[in-house]
Amino acid sequence: MALKKLRPLTPGQRFKLVSDNADITSDTPEKSLLVPSKKSGGRDNTGKMTMRYIGGGHKQQYRIIDFKRDKAGVPATVKTIEYDPNRTARIALLHYADGEKRYIVAPAGLQVGAKLMSGSTATPEVGNAMFLSDIPLGTTIHNIELRPGQGAIMARSAGSAAQLSARDGKYAVVKMPSGETRMILVTCMATIGSVSNADHNLEISGKAGRTRWAGRRPRTRPVAMNPVDHPMGGGEGRASGGHPRSRKGLPSKGYKTRYPKKASNKYIIERRKK
Repeated sequence: MALKKLRPLTPGQRFKLVSDNADITSDTPEKSLLVPSKKSGGRDNTGKMTMRYIGGGHKQQYRIIDFKRDKAGVPATVKTIEYDPNRTARIALLHYADGEKRYIVAPAGLQVGAKLMSGSTATPEVGNAMFLSDIPLGTTIHNIELRPGQGAIMARSAGSAAQLSARDGKYAVVKMPSGETRMILVTCMATIGSVSNADHNLEISGKAGRTRWAGRRPRTRPVAMNPVDHPMGGGEGRASGGHPRSRKGLPSKGYKTRYPKKASNKYIIERRKK
């Protein structure tokens, strides 16, 4: 995937830097894998705003993604690579030998026509889903389960990748995208390779309107508010705002909010980099 810079024919195109979508092979999603996606506008079931700066945006449909990869031993063929408005990565449509169709998060380098497999009979090739007990050490992986059968919950966004470092008994040692090293049961599954669309973090929207299309409203700086609205508001003139903190008064910028006695602490070998 590459980025393209447009000729500045309009002010919104002057700094615009977007994907050239050369990796996308189809713009028509699989109808049987679409479900309606209703926007909340940041309101709860009583109509009260519980999340600020959410609203509007283009109409979207949710694509049902197979994060479990539980069709073990059934070969699948990659039919298309598609855009998904609900995530930063590309998605791939798989046609299984038994006739079933499923979407997966597309790994980098996956091509239309490739043959994929999941389960204990799979080989360590890009796009195949395997148990951590079967993956060779040093392999780059993504879409990692934290509990067996739960479905992938880690390393799913564009360009993300983890590395299988070692195995110790019933645990595998995985270096996460954040830099954290932790132990995961070897009976959990992961997909070989890194997630597609790695240049996503380099994109520049070019204008405020593109942010509104994504459903994000303008965010008000806390130092521009009044004291009644935020701890950092108020003051004579352009006050700096004091110590950075949240709307509820919790310090930010390095303040640890993780519970020190959390049960999963024993699985973390090295904390993420600050």
